[in-house]
Amino acid sequence: MSRADTPAAERQAAPESSSGVVVGAGLNARDREILNDIIRTFILSGEPVSSRSVAKAGRHALSAATIRNVMADLEDLGFLRQPHVSAGRVPTRNAYHFYIESLMQNRSVPAKARKAIDETVTRGSSGTDEMMSSASQLLSALTQQIGIVMTPTVGRSTLRAIDFVNLSGSKILCVLVGASGFVDNKVIETSEPIARRDLIRISNYLNDHFAGKTLRQIRDELIDLMAQDRSKVDILLGRAIELAQKAFGDEENQSVLVEGTTTILNQPELSDLDRIRRLLGTFADKATLVRMLNQLVEGPGVRVVIGKDSDLTSELNFSLVATSYGAGANEIGKLGIFGPSRMDYQKVIPIVEYFGERIGQALERTFAEDVDSSEH
Repeated sequence: MSRADTPAAERQAAPESSSGVVVGAGLNARDREILNDIIRTFILSGEPVSSRSVAKAGRHALSAATIRNVMADLEDLGFLRQPHVSAGRVPTRNAYHFYIESLMQNRSVPAKARKAIDETVTRGSSGTDEMMSSASQLLSALTQQIGIVMTPTVGRSTLRAIDFVNLSGSKILCVLVGASGFVDNKVIETSEPIARRDLIRISNYLNDHFAGKTLRQIRDELIDLMAQDRSKVDILLGRAIELAQKAFGDEENQSVLVEGTTTILNQPELSDLDRIRRLLGTFADKATLVRMLNQLVEGPGVRVVIGKDSDLTSELNFSLVATSYGAGANEIGKLGIFGPSRMDYQKVIPIVEYFGERIGQALERTFAEDVDSSEH
Protein backbone atom coordinates (compact mmCIF):
# COMPACT_ATOMS: atom_id res chain seq x y z
CA MET A 1 0.00 0.00 0.00
CA SER A 2 1.45 3.41 -0.97
CA ARG A 3 1.87 6.10 1.63
CA ALA A 4 -0.81 8.24 0.01
CA ASP A 5 -3.28 5.31 0.36
CA THR A 6 -2.56 4.76 4.04
CA PRO A 7 -5.42 6.02 6.22
CA ALA A 8 -4.51 9.20 8.06
CA ALA A 9 -5.40 7.59 11.41
CA GLU A 10 -2.63 5.03 10.87
CA ARG A 11 -0.04 7.67 9.93
CA GLN A 12 2.27 9.00 12.64
CA ALA A 13 2.93 12.71 13.08
CA ALA A 14 6.36 13.97 12.08
CA PRO A 15 8.76 13.39 15.00
CA GLU A 16 10.46 16.41 16.52
CA SER A 17 13.63 16.99 18.49
CA SER A 18 13.45 18.59 21.93
CA SER A 19 13.82 21.98 20.25
CA GLY A 20 10.81 21.36 18.03
CA VAL A 21 12.81 20.76 14.87
CA VAL A 22 11.80 17.87 12.63
CA VAL A 23 14.50 15.21 12.65
CA GLY A 24 12.94 12.82 10.11
CA ALA A 25 9.51 11.80 8.95
CA GLY A 26 9.97 8.74 6.78
CA LEU A 27 8.40 10.41 3.76
CA ASN A 28 8.76 8.53 0.50
CA ALA A 29 10.31 10.10 -2.60
CA ARG A 30 6.98 11.25 -4.02
CA ASP A 31 5.89 12.88 -0.75
CA ARG A 32 9.23 14.68 -0.53
CA GLU A 33 9.03 15.94 -4.11
CA ILE A 34 5.52 17.28 -3.67
CA LEU A 35 6.35 18.89 -0.32
CA ASN A 36 9.46 20.46 -1.83
CA ASP A 37 7.39 21.76 -4.75
CA ILE A 38 4.77 23.27 -2.43
CA ILE A 39 7.40 25.00 -0.27
CA ARG A 40 9.26 26.44 -3.27
CA THR A 41 6.01 27.63 -4.86
CA PHE A 42 4.82 29.28 -1.64
CA ILE A 43 8.20 30.98 -1.07
CA LEU A 44 7.96 32.55 -4.53
CA SER A 45 4.26 33.48 -4.56
CA GLY A 46 3.21 33.97 -0.95
CA GLU A 47 -0.17 32.47 -1.86
CA PRO A 48 -1.63 29.18 -0.53
CA VAL A 49 -0.81 26.32 -2.92
CA SER A 50 -3.64 24.18 -4.30
CA SER A 51 -3.45 20.59 -5.54
CA ARG A 52 -4.69 21.82 -8.91
CA SER A 53 -1.78 24.26 -9.30
CA VAL A 54 0.74 21.53 -8.37
CA ALA A 55 -0.81 19.12 -10.88
CA LYS A 56 -1.01 21.81 -13.56
CA ALA A 57 2.72 22.49 -13.24
CA GLY A 58 3.21 18.95 -14.59
CA ARG A 59 6.33 18.09 -12.59
CA HIS A 60 4.89 14.96 -10.97
CA ALA A 61 2.74 13.30 -13.66
CA LEU A 62 -0.03 12.88 -11.09
CA SER A 63 -3.68 13.87 -11.08
CA ALA A 64 -4.96 16.70 -8.90
CA ALA A 65 -6.94 14.14 -6.87
CA THR A 66 -3.82 12.11 -6.07
CA ILE A 67 -1.86 15.22 -5.15
CA ARG A 68 -4.78 16.36 -2.99
CA ASN A 69 -4.57 13.08 -1.04
CA VAL A 70 -0.82 13.50 -0.56
CA MET A 71 -1.30 17.08 0.63
CA ALA A 72 -3.99 15.95 3.09
CA ASP A 73 -1.57 13.39 4.51
CA LEU A 74 1.19 16.00 4.72
CA GLU A 75 -1.24 18.17 6.66
CA ASP A 76 -1.98 15.29 9.05
CA LEU A 77 1.76 14.89 9.56
CA GLY A 78 2.16 18.55 10.51
CA PHE A 79 3.97 19.73 7.37
CA LEU A 80 1.12 21.74 5.83
CA ARG A 81 -1.81 23.76 7.11
CA GLN A 82 -4.90 25.22 5.48
CA PRO A 83 -5.39 28.89 6.45
CA HIS A 84 -8.98 28.89 5.14
CA VAL A 85 -11.44 26.14 4.24
CA SER A 86 -11.56 27.16 0.60
CA ALA A 87 -7.84 27.96 0.33
CA GLY A 88 -4.88 25.86 -0.66
CA ARG A 89 -2.20 24.87 1.84
CA VAL A 90 0.92 26.58 3.19
CA PRO A 91 4.06 25.12 4.80
CA THR A 92 4.37 24.96 8.58
CA ARG A 93 7.40 25.60 10.76
CA ASN A 94 8.09 21.84 10.72
CA ALA A 95 7.97 21.85 6.91
CA TYR A 96 10.55 24.61 6.66
CA HIS A 97 12.90 22.87 9.09
CA PHE A 98 12.51 19.58 7.20
CA TYR A 99 13.10 21.40 3.91
CA ILE A 100 16.31 22.99 5.22
CA GLU A 101 17.64 19.75 6.72
CA SER A 102 16.58 17.23 4.09
CA LEU A 103 15.25 18.75 0.88
CA MET A 104 17.35 21.83 0.18
CA GLN A 105 19.95 20.86 -2.40
CA ASN A 106 21.86 23.92 -3.62
CA ARG A 107 23.78 25.57 -0.78
CA SER A 108 26.24 27.62 -2.84
CA VAL A 109 26.65 31.40 -2.79
CA PRO A 110 25.93 33.01 -6.18
CA ALA A 111 29.06 34.48 -7.79
CA LYS A 112 27.62 38.02 -7.76
CA ALA A 113 26.82 37.83 -4.04
CA ARG A 114 30.21 36.30 -3.25
CA LYS A 115 31.95 39.15 -5.07
CA ALA A 116 29.91 41.80 -3.25
CA ILE A 117 30.70 40.23 0.14
CA ASP A 118 34.41 39.97 -0.65
CA GLU A 119 34.53 43.62 -1.73
CA THR A 120 32.70 44.76 1.40
CA VAL A 121 35.08 42.88 3.67
CA THR A 122 38.12 44.18 1.76
CA ARG A 123 36.92 47.80 1.85
CA GLY A 124 36.21 47.53 5.57
CA SER A 125 39.54 45.94 6.47
CA SER A 126 40.87 49.32 7.59
CA GLY A 127 38.19 49.65 10.25
CA THR A 128 35.78 47.23 11.87
CA ASP A 129 33.07 49.87 12.34
CA GLU A 130 32.92 50.55 8.61
CA MET A 131 32.85 46.84 7.80
CA MET A 132 29.99 46.11 10.22
CA SER A 133 27.88 48.98 8.91
CA SER A 134 28.41 47.88 5.32
CA ALA A 135 27.70 44.25 6.25
CA SER A 136 24.22 44.96 7.64
CA GLN A 137 23.36 47.00 4.53
CA LEU A 138 24.62 44.34 2.13
CA LEU A 139 22.89 41.49 3.98
CA SER A 140 19.59 43.30 3.46
CA ALA A 141 20.32 44.16 -0.17
CA LEU A 142 21.34 40.60 -1.12
CA THR A 143 18.34 38.91 0.51
CA GLN A 144 15.64 41.62 0.46
CA GLN A 145 15.15 40.92 4.16
CA ILE A 146 16.25 42.72 7.34
CA GLY A 147 20.01 42.57 7.90
CA ILE A 148 21.24 42.38 11.50
CA VAL A 149 24.83 42.72 12.69
CA MET A 150 25.86 42.69 16.34
CA THR A 151 29.13 44.54 16.83
CA PRO A 152 31.99 42.85 18.69
CA THR A 153 31.63 42.58 22.45
CA VAL A 154 33.89 45.28 23.84
CA GLY A 155 35.05 43.11 26.72
CA ARG A 156 36.43 40.49 24.33
CA SER A 157 38.31 43.05 22.24
CA THR A 158 42.07 43.31 22.60
CA LEU A 159 43.26 46.84 23.31
CA ARG A 160 45.44 48.47 20.68
CA ALA A 161 45.34 52.00 22.06
CA ILE A 162 43.40 54.34 24.33
CA ASP A 163 43.24 58.12 24.30
CA PHE A 164 41.49 60.75 26.39
CA VAL A 165 40.29 64.16 25.18
CA ASN A 166 39.05 67.03 27.37
CA LEU A 167 35.51 68.12 26.51
CA SER A 168 34.24 70.52 29.18
CA GLY A 169 34.65 70.69 32.90
CA SER A 170 35.04 67.15 34.23
CA LYS A 171 33.72 65.47 31.05
CA ILE A 172 36.26 63.50 29.02
CA LEU A 173 35.96 61.65 25.71
CA CYS A 174 37.53 58.20 25.87
CA VAL A 175 38.53 56.61 22.55
CA LEU A 176 39.21 52.86 22.65
CA VAL A 177 40.80 51.20 19.61
CA GLY A 178 40.72 47.41 19.50
CA ALA A 179 43.28 45.20 17.78
CA SER A 180 40.63 44.22 15.22
CA GLY A 181 40.07 47.88 14.31
CA PHE A 182 36.93 48.21 16.41
CA VAL A 183 36.58 51.77 17.77
CA ASP A 184 34.46 52.66 20.80
CA ASN A 185 33.88 56.25 21.88
CA LYS A 186 32.55 56.97 25.34
CA VAL A 187 32.01 60.16 27.32
CA ILE A 188 32.94 59.73 30.97
CA GLU A 189 32.78 62.12 33.91
CA THR A 190 35.49 62.37 36.56
CA SER A 191 35.32 63.56 40.15
CA GLU A 192 37.34 66.67 39.19
CA PRO A 193 38.82 68.20 35.99
CA ILE A 194 42.07 66.67 34.71
CA ALA A 195 44.63 68.72 32.77
CA ARG A 196 45.42 67.72 29.18
CA ARG A 197 49.09 66.98 30.03
CA ASP A 198 47.95 64.55 32.73
CA LEU A 199 45.52 62.88 30.31
CA ILE A 200 48.42 62.31 27.91
CA ARG A 201 50.54 60.78 30.69
CA ILE A 202 47.60 58.57 31.76
CA SER A 203 46.91 57.31 28.23
CA ASN A 204 50.64 56.61 27.76
CA TYR A 205 50.69 54.65 31.01
CA LEU A 206 47.63 52.59 30.09
CA ASN A 207 48.91 51.90 26.57
CA ASP A 208 52.33 50.84 27.88
CA HIS A 209 50.91 48.52 30.53
CA PHE A 210 47.74 47.14 28.96
CA ALA A 211 48.00 47.15 25.16
CA GLY A 212 47.60 43.61 23.84
CA LYS A 213 45.28 42.54 26.66
CA THR A 214 41.50 42.15 26.51
CA LEU A 215 39.41 44.79 28.21
CA ARG A 216 38.12 42.15 30.59
CA GLN A 217 41.70 41.29 31.62
CA ILE A 218 42.48 44.98 32.07
CA ARG A 219 39.42 45.48 34.26
CA ASP A 220 40.47 42.56 36.50
CA GLU A 221 44.02 43.93 36.85
CA LEU A 222 42.66 47.37 37.72
CA ILE A 223 40.54 45.83 40.47
CA ASP A 224 43.74 44.28 41.87
CA LEU A 225 45.51 47.65 41.70
CA MET A 226 42.68 49.31 43.58
CA ALA A 227 42.95 46.70 46.31
CA GLN A 228 46.56 47.66 46.99
CA ASP A 229 47.63 49.90 49.85
CA ARG A 230 46.39 53.40 49.01
CA SER A 231 49.68 54.90 50.21
CA LYS A 232 51.48 53.08 47.37
CA VAL A 233 49.20 54.55 44.70
CA ASP A 234 50.23 58.09 43.70
CA ILE A 235 47.77 60.73 42.52
CA LEU A 236 48.40 60.22 38.80
CA LEU A 237 48.05 56.43 39.02
CA GLY A 238 44.89 56.91 41.04
CA ARG A 239 43.45 59.05 38.29
CA ALA A 240 44.55 56.52 35.68
CA ILE A 241 42.72 53.77 37.56
CA GLU A 242 39.61 55.96 37.89
CA LEU A 243 39.54 56.77 34.16
CA ALA A 244 40.25 53.21 33.09
CA GLN A 245 37.57 51.79 35.37
CA LYS A 246 34.98 54.09 33.81
CA ALA A 247 36.27 53.41 30.30
CA PHE A 248 36.32 49.62 30.66
CA GLY A 249 33.55 49.16 33.22
CA ASP A 250 30.80 48.51 30.66
CA GLU A 251 32.84 45.93 28.82
CA GLU A 252 29.90 43.66 27.97
CA ASN A 253 28.07 46.40 26.04
CA GLN A 254 27.13 45.47 22.47
CA SER A 255 25.31 47.43 19.84
CA VAL A 256 23.21 46.01 17.02
CA LEU A 257 22.95 47.40 13.50
CA VAL A 258 19.63 46.87 11.71
CA GLU A 259 19.09 47.61 8.02
CA GLY A 260 16.19 47.00 5.65
CA THR A 261 13.04 47.30 7.77
CA THR A 262 11.42 49.30 4.97
CA THR A 263 12.56 46.70 2.41
CA ILE A 264 10.06 44.09 3.58
CA LEU A 265 7.07 46.37 4.06
CA ASN A 266 5.74 45.32 0.65
CA GLN A 267 5.64 41.68 1.72
CA PRO A 268 2.09 40.28 2.09
CA GLU A 269 2.92 39.26 5.67
CA LEU A 270 3.03 42.99 6.55
CA SER A 271 -0.14 44.08 4.82
CA ASP A 272 -1.74 45.61 7.93
CA LEU A 273 -0.56 48.46 10.11
CA ASP A 274 -0.65 46.47 13.36
CA ARG A 275 1.94 43.98 12.10
CA ILE A 276 4.15 46.86 10.93
CA ARG A 277 3.97 48.40 14.41
CA ARG A 278 4.94 45.08 15.97
CA LEU A 279 7.86 44.73 13.56
CA LEU A 280 9.18 48.17 14.44
CA GLY A 281 8.65 47.40 18.13
CA THR A 282 10.87 44.33 17.80
CA PHE A 283 13.85 46.59 17.08
CA ALA A 284 12.96 49.45 19.43
CA ASP A 285 14.49 47.82 22.51
CA LYS A 286 18.05 47.14 21.35
CA ALA A 287 19.18 45.76 24.72
CA THR A 288 16.47 43.08 24.65
CA LEU A 289 17.27 42.30 21.03
CA VAL A 290 20.96 41.80 21.86
CA ARG A 291 20.09 39.56 24.81
CA MET A 292 17.76 37.38 22.72
CA LEU A 293 20.26 37.07 19.86
CA ASN A 294 22.97 36.02 22.30
CA GLN A 295 20.66 33.34 23.69
CA LEU A 296 19.58 32.04 20.27
CA VAL A 297 22.88 32.06 18.38
CA GLU A 298 25.79 30.28 20.03
CA GLY A 299 28.74 28.32 18.71
CA PRO A 300 29.76 27.63 15.10
CA GLY A 301 27.48 27.16 12.11
CA VAL A 302 24.25 28.79 10.99
CA ARG A 303 21.23 28.74 13.30
CA VAL A 304 17.73 28.89 11.78
CA VAL A 305 14.95 29.97 14.16
CA ILE A 306 11.39 29.85 12.80
CA GLY A 307 8.09 31.07 14.23
CA LYS A 308 7.34 29.47 17.59
CA ASP A 309 10.97 28.38 18.01
CA SER A 310 11.54 31.59 20.01
CA ASP A 311 9.88 34.70 21.43
CA LEU A 312 11.81 36.81 18.93
CA THR A 313 10.24 35.13 15.89
CA SER A 314 6.88 33.87 17.17
CA GLU A 315 4.81 37.06 17.36
CA LEU A 316 5.09 37.83 13.63
CA ASN A 317 5.78 34.23 12.50
CA PHE A 318 9.14 35.41 11.21
CA SER A 319 12.45 33.59 10.86
CA LEU A 320 15.98 34.37 11.98
CA VAL A 321 18.93 32.96 10.05
CA ALA A 322 22.11 33.89 11.91
CA THR A 323 25.68 32.88 12.69
CA SER A 324 28.49 33.95 14.98
CA TYR A 325 31.72 35.49 13.75
CA GLY A 326 35.06 36.02 15.43
CA ALA A 327 38.83 36.07 15.23
CA GLY A 328 40.08 32.51 15.42
CA ALA A 329 38.31 30.60 18.17
CA ASN A 330 37.09 33.79 19.86
CA GLU A 331 33.44 34.57 19.12
CA ILE A 332 33.00 38.34 19.17
CA GLY A 333 29.76 39.08 17.32
CA LYS A 334 26.80 37.79 15.33
CA LEU A 335 25.14 38.57 12.03
CA GLY A 336 22.04 37.36 10.25
CA ILE A 337 18.76 37.88 8.44
CA PHE A 338 15.31 38.50 9.94
CA GLY A 339 12.13 38.31 7.90
CA PRO A 340 8.92 36.42 7.11
CA SER A 341 9.23 32.64 7.52
CA ARG A 342 8.44 32.45 3.81
CA MET A 343 12.02 33.46 3.00
CA ASP A 344 14.26 31.83 0.40
CA TYR A 345 16.37 29.70 2.76
CA GLN A 346 18.27 28.18 -0.15
CA LYS A 347 19.61 31.65 -0.91
CA VAL A 348 19.76 33.17 2.57
CA ILE A 349 21.56 30.42 4.52
CA PRO A 350 24.68 30.22 2.28
CA ILE A 351 24.96 34.03 2.19
CA VAL A 352 24.82 34.31 5.99
CA GLU A 353 27.33 31.48 6.43
CA TYR A 354 29.80 32.88 3.89
CA PHE A 355 29.50 36.44 5.23
CA GLY A 356 30.26 35.24 8.75
CA GLU A 357 33.30 33.29 7.58
CA ARG A 358 34.72 36.21 5.58
CA ILE A 359 34.28 38.73 8.40
CA GLY A 360 35.93 36.28 10.80
CA GLN A 361 38.89 35.86 8.42
CA ALA A 362 39.24 39.64 8.07
CA LEU A 363 39.21 40.17 11.84
CA GLU A 364 41.71 37.37 12.40
CA ARG A 365 44.03 38.83 9.75
CA THR A 366 43.78 42.31 11.25
CA PHE A 367 44.48 40.94 14.71
CA ALA A 368 47.52 38.98 13.47
CA GLU A 369 48.91 42.06 11.73
CA ASP A 370 48.47 44.09 14.90
CA VAL A 371 50.28 41.48 16.99
CA ASP A 372 53.14 41.35 14.48
CA SER A 373 53.50 45.14 14.49
CA SER A 374 53.55 45.25 18.29
CA GLU A 375 56.34 42.67 18.44
CA HIS A 376 58.65 44.62 16.14
